[in-house]
Amino acid sequence: MEIVFLGTGAGMPAKQRNVTSIALKILSKGAIWLFDCGEGTQHQLLHTSLKPRKIEKIFITHLHGDHIFGLPGLLGSRSFLGGEEPLTVYGPPGIRSFIETSLSVSSTRLKYDLSVVEIGEGTVYEDDQFIVETKRLDHAVLTFGYRIVEKDQPGTLLVDKLMALGIQPGPIYKRIKSEPTVRLDDGRVLDCSEFIGPPKKGRIVAILGDTRPCENGVALAKDADLVIHEATFEKKAESLAAEYFHSTTRQAAEIAKKANAKALCLTHISSRYELKDNPLLEREAKEIFPNSTVAKDFKKILIPVKKDRH
Repeated sequence: MEIVFLGTGAGMPAKQRNVTSIALKILSKGAIWLFDCGEGTQHQLLHTSLKPRKIEKIFITHLHGDHIFGLPGLLGSRSFLGGEEPLTVYGPPGIRSFIETSLSVSSTRLKYDLSVVEIGEGTVYEDDQFIVETKRLDHAVLTFGYRIVEKDQPGTLLVDKLMALGIQPGPIYKRIKSEPTVRLDDGRVLDCSEFIGPPKKGRIVAILGDTRPCENGVALAKDADLVIHEATFEKKAESLAAEYFHSTTRQAAEIAKKANAKALCLTHISSRYELKDNPLLEREAKEIFPNSTVAKDFKKILIPVKKDRH
């Protein structure tokens, strides 16, 4: 799992930051999930190795323009660039109307199946590897935060232990991994759990859209390996942040600390701050939550596989 920040600014594009979009690369699937799609996102993609045809899901936090104005162009370009695999967009009520109207008025015809799912709180997606959950945040319009949970994976087969018993590699190994007990040709019955290592704990990423500090943010970020939280303003601008339904660096850090998260990355930075201000913003967060960083466009964060749980 790898995060790529395609845009880290708030409100409107700036010289040093584009507006919000975050790509989650799921390396095992060869897939990309996009979270928000601000204006110019497809142009940002041109500066990366990410391919629009590999984007299989887009999750929208809310319907403010700096989070959705890039959608029509990206959906159309994905078709022009040979994208034929289905794509699903998830977002608050109204996202279907926005997409359908944009594509209809512009006479954009897609060569792939597009599904639009209007979401509420709860589980919005689940497969054999991931669960994506949402909760409502505290913003001026209906806004959701996302919690991406990788399911725990079975432990590795203890090959050395099997070979010590004279059990050689072959189809029997697959049975030992998938069945509770196995009877060998010599009559022995194996308790397969004795030959499987500890389960591999799944990773958790929380992506919190525009919001004031709130308890739902803490819940989404609970024990997360990485929390991505907006920090539109520096800590001394707390009143301004509250007025505009946003958070400060310090408030984002407090959410991560309360949630017992492992790492925090701040994004959605106001255009009043230039890249040279990043050390200040990062320092403010680190006062509360030491493992904090500030995102800039094209920043990457690798979320490594966890070691076996003991």
